[in-house]
Amino acid sequence: MEEQKKYARLFNDIDSQALITLGLVLLATIVLIIVSQRGLNWIGNRMHGQVRFRIFALVPITRLLILITALAIIVPTIIEPSLRNMVTLMGALGLAIGFAMKDYVSSLIAGVVSAVELPYRPGDWVQIEDTYGEVKHVGLRTVDIQTPDDDLVYVPHLKLWDHAVYNANNGGTSLQCVASFYLHPEHEAGWVRKALRDVALTSAYLKFDQPIIVVAEEKPWGTHYRIRAYPVDPRQQFLFITDLTLRGKKVLSAAGVQSAMLPPDAALDTRNAVGSAYSRGND
Repeated sequence: MEEQKKYARLFNDIDSQALITLGLVLLATIVLIIVSQRGLNWIGNRMHGQVRFRIFALVPITRLLILITALAIIVPTIIEPSLRNMVTLMGALGLAIGFAMKDYVSSLIAGVVSAVELPYRPGDWVQIEDTYGEVKHVGLRTVDIQTPDDDLVYVPHLKLWDHAVYNANNGGTSLQCVASFYLHPEHEAGWVRKALRDVALTSAYLKFDQPIIVVAEEKPWGTHYRIRAYPVDPRQQFLFITDLTLRGKKVLSAAGVQSAMLPPDAALDTRNAVGSAYSRGND
C-alpha cells in the first residue's frame, strides 16, 4: 500500500479545470499543426529555388516545436512538478529514448570505427548492399553515396557490423572495369581474344600503366569473354565500359562473329565487377 501511495503522488488530482486545460491544449496543438503545415506548404509551392526547399524544411521543425510546447504544458498539469517526480520522469523517458535510439547510437559508434579503419573515404567507389556509387561525405552517423543515376543515398554506418563493404578503388585512382561479351561457340578464340585486347588498347579512356586482361569462360550456350581494364579516372568507368562494349561489338560484327543465342532459362554470370563492386557492359 505504501508503495502504491508513493507512485500515486507522482500525479496531480485531475479535476474538471485540468481536463478543460488538457482539452484546449490538445485542440490548439492539432489546429496549429494543421495550419502551420498547410500554410508553409502553400507558401513553399509559390516560391522558387532554394527558398522553396528551405520553407518545406520548416514543416517538420515547426511541428516538432509545437509538440514540445504542448508537452511542456501538459506534463506539469498531470504530474506534480517536484524534483523527485522530475527525476523519475526523466529516468523513464531516458530509458525509452535510449531503447528507441539504439540504432542511432550504434551508427555513431560505427562512425568512430570507420574513421579509424577507413573502409571508405570521400572519392571511393563503394557498394553497400544494393547501393553502388561514389562516396561524397563521411559523417558521424551516415556515409553519403552518390549513385550513377545521380541519387544521393545516406547509408548508416551500422551496416559495417553485418554487411560487406565493396571498395572499388580504396583511396586510389585505379579502378578495374569489366566489359562482357557473350559469343556463339563457333569462332576463332585466339583472334577474338586479341581483337578484344586491341579494343581496350585503343580506348581513349584507358590507363596504360595498368594491365589489360581478356578472360574467357566456356558455357553450355557459348563463350563468355570479359575485358578487364582500368580507366584513367574512376569517374570515367561507365564511359569506359560503354566505349569497350560498343567498339568491341563493332569489331566482332565486322569479322562475322555471332553473338550467343541464349535459351530463355539460361543463367548469365552477372558478376561483372568494377573493382570489388559491380558494373555491367554486355554484348
